[in-house]
Amino acid sequence: MNLLPVATAKTPVMRKLRTIEMHRLSVQQFKDAHKLPLIVVLDDVRSLYNVGSVFRCGDAFRVEGVYLCGITACPPNAEIHKTALGGEDSVDWRYFANTEDAVCVLHDKGFFVWSVEQVENSTKLQHLAGVLAQKVVTEVPQGYAIILGNEVKGVKQTVVDMSDGCLEIPQFGTKHSLNVSTTAGIVIWEFAKAFLTEDLPSTAPFSKE
Repeated sequence: MNLLPVATAKTPVMRKLRTIEMHRLSVQQFKDAHKLPLIVVLDDVRSLYNVGSVFRCGDAFRVEGVYLCGITACPPNAEIHKTALGGEDSVDWRYFANTEDAVCVLHDKGFFVWSVEQVENSTKLQHLAGVLAQKVVTEVPQGYAIILGNEVKGVKQTVVDMSDGCLEIPQFGTKHSLNVSTTAGIVIWEFAKAFLTEDLPSTAPFSKE
């Protein structure tokens, strides 16, 4: 018995695109392009592969930058490159010896800083778009930052205390946390998705012009 779907006249063609057909930016075009107003902060992230994966996610969604803090390794590094695949060249980055200093710089720039952590009174990620839409009306921050913590200890409490809010990804299984790079991809996409909707009039800076 053939269980494959039968093509009809209404079935869309779903041919896989070749790399050349995806029209990706060059590194210089990326540098010159409007960015998603989001900076990703890594608070003592130990794994170089996680660092590289964050750069790759940052490149995919054209974030404004990545802040590497504490023991987090910096490019150039062969292990970072294995997962970043060049994202470390396109995405701007900056190093801070202390994450707290990075938060101070972000606040001075007028950014709203979120720690991604499981805390009391956190904002669940599914409510992010609504929160961002409200901030466009009431506060209009210069941008947003998300802080991702160490693989074992998470975001330091001192950094949580300095944050303007905390985002939490709801989980429904047996584990207490997600991998750092997995978390980065989920949260960055939620920001990108929010800025690509009609709810936020500030989508223009994230346009490909």
